[in-house]
Amino acid sequence: MDNEKILKTAHVLADAAREAVLPFFRTNELQADNKHTDGTFDPVTEADRAAERAMRDILAETCPEDSILGEEFGNLAGQSGLTWVLDPIDGTRAFLSGAATWGVLVALSDDSGPIYGLIDQPYIGERFEGGFGHATMTGPLGTKALRARGDRPLQEAILFTTFPEVGTTAEGMGFAELAQQVKLVRYGLDCYAYALLAAGQIDLVVEAGLAPYDIHAPMAVIRAAGGIVTDWRGGPAHGGGRVLAAASREQHAAALEVLSKVP
Repeated sequence: MDNEKILKTAHVLADAAREAVLPFFRTNELQADNKHTDGTFDPVTEADRAAERAMRDILAETCPEDSILGEEFGNLAGQSGLTWVLDPIDGTRAFLSGAATWGVLVALSDDSGPIYGLIDQPYIGERFEGGFGHATMTGPLGTKALRARGDRPLQEAILFTTFPEVGTTAEGMGFAELAQQVKLVRYGLDCYAYALLAAGQIDLVVEAGLAPYDIHAPMAVIRAAGGIVTDWRGGPAHGGGRVLAAASREQHAAALEVLSKVP
């Protein structure tokens, strides 16, 4: 598949997901099922399912040789060596709450990880993409290049994570130690935090317990914008789990010094 077709396909997928999910957003009729049976709440809605079905239908027509990995409907094997990695709504809890910090994630990956990614926020009309030598965002104010903030000392850094508990007790303690050393800590933006890092607004995103479909698209966007994404020991992060995203080398090295000690 050529790069132009990849870009066109990704935008068609994101457009289809926008059309599928927006009728459900901020409506009183939306119901959520719980994926978990252990008492914790991991919601899925008809909006999630509708968006992923819409994207899968397009890929079945345009890229039948490619594999698909999606949050709601699992893996579909292909023959090309390429995989479309889809998260129809990253941040379903925010979606249910009416907060416009969720997003649609689309990535194309090979065995080494993501080679292109797109983060779309349908309600406010912002789209962030990265790969093949460019990183851009489009939104209400037009189109501009994405560029991560660059090197800054840890004491000047802005740090984000989605959930205050950050995974296990040990992982939470590691995050808390890091949080004591930065300038500002904020919570709860799901994939939108990664978009802000790529846009040069923040310095660090630290999370744990991620699935591959949570991180492939953000990883591609951030790397294209000049940032770094690894696991907590500096290794590959595209398998999910513990993820450290940083605006540049200085923030990454300082955060890794803390997080790499977490057992």
